[in-house]
Amino acid sequence: MQIPRLNAELTEQILVRFLREEAGKFGFSRAVLGLSGGIDSAVSAALAARAYGPENVLALLMPYRTSHPSSRAHAELLAAQLGIRTELCDLSAAADPLFAAVPEKERLRRGNILARLRMVVLYDRSAREGALVIGTSNKSELLLGYSTQFGDAACAINPLGDLYKTQIFELAAHLKIPKSILEKAPSADLWEGQTDEGEMGFTYAELDRLLFAHVERRYSEERLGTLGFEPRFVAEVLRRMRRNHYKRRPPIVAKLGNRTINVDFRYVRDWGR
Repeated sequence: MQIPRLNAELTEQILVRFLREEAGKFGFSRAVLGLSGGIDSAVSAALAARAYGPENVLALLMPYRTSHPSSRAHAELLAAQLGIRTELCDLSAAADPLFAAVPEKERLRRGNILARLRMVVLYDRSAREGALVIGTSNKSELLLGYSTQFGDAACAINPLGDLYKTQIFELAAHLKIPKSILEKAPSADLWEGQTDEGEMGFTYAELDRLLFAHVERRYSEERLGTLGFEPRFVAEVLRRMRRNHYKRRPPIVAKLGNRTINVDFRYVRDWGR
């Protein structure tokens, strides 16, 4: 089973309107986002520039001293192409005191610290600019839990959350994202030589085929085996989906009254305007 080809032009129109309308409901017409030099943030930035105008988008470049120089170079290349503003905020001085208590070998903990520091900066600039934080997490990452809670997974609105990673590449090509970004291996640049697929242990192409069959087509774990997926691969992906489901939900509130927030008291985002 293959994921159907994306209608990139229609997808662009829908997502640009989504960004404009969802922000407009609350009186916002400006955006801020982290620009990493990767494909996801590049696509979010391109969509935001179309939705709000390049002059109303601020892209933050937030490296650590060990970040690969190409990450900044690619972010600056994309920002120049889109005509959006950039601001450099080196996280080294803020992260080092926190890293002092974390052994160097615990790279995941250090990566989570950097991801959450970046969101601290983004929400501070959001307040300064009167702008909404635009998300950059795609559906593959969200389903697998391949993100940092209250870190890179945090945002005010997310245009990419219903697009699988392989679809992000299709949309990026349509949006004319630079080839240097399109062709490099996806990486959070958390440590030297880190790649998403290397860390996960499988490719996005494999993952997305399985996720599409399970989520969109509702294939059971047993039926997925009939599509040729290795049982251990299926079991591991589904285990990660279940284990990380809490990341996709608001924090659970202990129910004491008759109307508990997010249990009985549930309304659409613009309720009560």
